Amino acid sequence: MCGICGIVSFTAPLEREFAVQRITAMVEALAHRGPDASGHETSGNAILGATRLAIRGIHDGKQPIRDPATGVVVVCNGEIDNHAELRRWLADRGRPVQQATDIAVIPGLYLELGEAFVERLVGAFAIAVWDPREERLLLARDRAGERPLFFAMRPGGVRFATELSAIVSHARLPLTLSKPSLHHYLRYGCFAAPQTPYTEVQKVGPAEMVILDARGVRRRRYWRWSILESRKSPPTVEAFDPIFREAVRRQSEVDVNFAAFLSGGVDSSLVAAVARSLRPERPLRAYTLRFSEASYDEGVFAERVARHLGIEPVAVWVKPEHFPTGIAEMISQVGEPLADPALVPTALLARRAAQDARLSLVGEGGDELFAGYPTYLGAIYAERFARLPRPLKAALRSLVDSWPPSDKKVTISYVLKRFVNGAEMEGLARHRLWTSNIPPALLESLGVPASEPPSVDLTGQDLLDRVQLHDLETSLAEGLLTKADRASMSAAFELRAPFLDRSVMEFAATLPVTSRVSGLTTKVFLKRYAERYLPREIVHRRKRGLSVPLSHWLRGPLYDWAESRLQSELLEETGVRRAAAKDLLTAHRERRADYARPLWTLIVLSEWLAWSKSQGQG
Repeated sequence: MCGICGIVSFTAPLEREFAVQRITAMVEALAHRGPDASGHETSGNAILGATRLAIRGIHDGKQPIRDPATGVVVVCNGEIDNHAELRRWLADRGRPVQQATDIAVIPGLYLELGEAFVERLVGAFAIAVWDPREERLLLARDRAGERPLFFAMRPGGVRFATELSAIVSHARLPLTLSKPSLHHYLRYGCFAAPQTPYTEVQKVGPAEMVILDARGVRRRRYWRWSILESRKSPPTVEAFDPIFREAVRRQSEVDVNFAAFLSGGVDSSLVAAVARSLRPERPLRAYTLRFSEASYDEGVFAERVARHLGIEPVAVWVKPEHFPTGIAEMISQVGEPLADPALVPTALLARRAAQDARLSLVGEGGDELFAGYPTYLGAIYAERFARLPRPLKAALRSLVDSWPPSDKKVTISYVLKRFVNGAEMEGLARHRLWTSNIPPALLESLGVPASEPPSVDLTGQDLLDRVQLHDLETSLAEGLLTKADRASMSAAFELRAPFLDRSVMEFAATLPVTSRVSGLTTKVFLKRYAERYLPREIVHRRKRGLSVPLSHWLRGPLYDWAESRLQSELLEETGVRRAAAKDLLTAHRERRADYARPLWTLIVLSEWLAWSKSQGQG
C-alpha cells in the first residue's frame, strides 16, 4: 500500500520549481499511508510522486518507477497478486523484471499492451501511468474499488492523488461545493464515482480507466461483475475450495507479518480459518472490536473462533469519547466525509494491529457476493407482502409502527419498520430506500430535495441479482471499502479482502438464487462451505455485523457534542435547515424515533464543512 500523486501539464512546459514544491507537499500529505519511503520523478511535462508501505519486495520497491527507454513513469497504490505469472509472461517477451516488488511488472505490461494492461492485473490497486510519448495520463482502479484515486482538471493540466486532502490542501485550486453530490451523500452516506464533495474534483470509479490528455477526459469501464448474465449452476464445495484457498494464499504471500480482523461472523472467521490452514508456521493474531453494550459486543464469539483456530485474540475497546476527536482527525487526514460510524472503531483497530503487523485479511465482500444481508430476504418477500389484502397490510403497518425505538443492535422492530415502509415500491427503488442513510421524506423535512441517484443499467430477470450488483458497486465500493481504506491507512496498515479476488467474484456470479437465499437463511452456499473449516454454531449464528451503539450514545454521552455540530451555520450552505436538524436530535433523545443514522450523517457533514472552510475551500 502507498499514496500516489502527480501534476501534469498538457499545454505548456511544466514549471519545475513550482511543481517540485507542490508534489513534495502532496507527498507529505500522504505520508501516513506510506512511512517506509517516498520520492518523485519528472518526465516531460509531468511529475509523479509516491509514498510507500513496504509489503512485498521490501528492499527494492522504490517508486515512482521510470522506464529509461521511453520515459514512461508508473506509480501504484496497492498489490498485484498475480505478479509472478506476469513476470514469466514478460520475460518470454524479452522484458525481464529485475525488481522483486510486485508492482514492478506494470511498466513492461503497459509497454506491451497499452491501455489493456489493466485487464491482466489481479489485486487491489490504484495506478497512474504517464506516457510522455503520447503526452497522456492513465488512471485506473481495481475491479471492486478497494484503492482510491481522485483527480482535478485545471486549465491545461491535471492533478491527482490517492486522497482528496492531498489535492485540496496542497494544490491551491479554487474549489466549490457540489450540492448535488452532497445531497447524494446525505441520502446514502457516501459519494458515487465520479462524484466528490467538490465540483472540480472527480473520483475514478471501480474497474474504471480514465485517460487524460490535452483533448480532455475519456472514461471506460474495463470490467463488471457478471451476475446479471452469468449462467447459474448448482455449486459444489469441492469446486470452490481451491478458488478461495488460492485467493487467500496470494493475498497472504507477503514479506511482513499479517493479521486477521475477526468479528466472530462467518466471513471474517472463514478468512482467518483458511489463512491459518495455509500458513500454520506464520505468527497470526486476531484483532476484535469490543463494546460495553452487550447487544453490540461480539468479542465472545470472536474469541471462541480464535481459540478454535489456535490464534491469539487481541481486544480493542471502543468508547463514546473516541468519536468527537476521532472523526475530526479522520476528516482532516483524508479530506472527505463518510457517514459510516464504524470508521472510527476501524481506525482504532488498525492502530492497535499496526503495532504487530503491516496488514490484515478481512471479510469484506462476503455479504454482497454470497447474499448475506437481511435486505436480500426483503427483496424476495416484499412481493408476497404486496399481494396481501389491503386491510391486513394496513393493520400490520400500524402494529409495526407502534413499536417503540430501541437502543439494541438491529432489532426486529427496526428491520420490520424499514420493510413495511417500502414493501410496495419497485424492487431496486425499494432496496435503495432500505439502504439509505436519510430517506427521501426525512431529507425533504430537512430542506434537501430527495433526488434519485444517476441511473445505472441493472436490467436482469432476477431482482436478487440486481440488488447484489447494486450493493457491490455502490454501498461496498463507495462506502464499506472507503471506510476500510481510510481507517486502516490512517495507521499505515493495509487491509486485504480475499472475497474480492477476481476468481472468487466470478464464482459467486454463477450461484442460483436458492444457493444464496432459501427460506429465512442467507448465504446458503457460503455457510455450507464454511462448515469445512468452522464449528456449526459459528457458521449459523445470527448475523449481527459491525455496528456502533450510536442510538444510546446520541441520547447520552454524545448529545452535547452532536447538538453543537448540528447548529453549525455551514450546514445551511448545503441546503440543510439547522432547526430541522435540531428537531431530529430532540425527537431522538425523547425516543419518539430512532434517528441515529441520519443524525450521524449530518454530524459528519458538519465536521467536514468546518474542515473544508479551514482550507479556504467552499
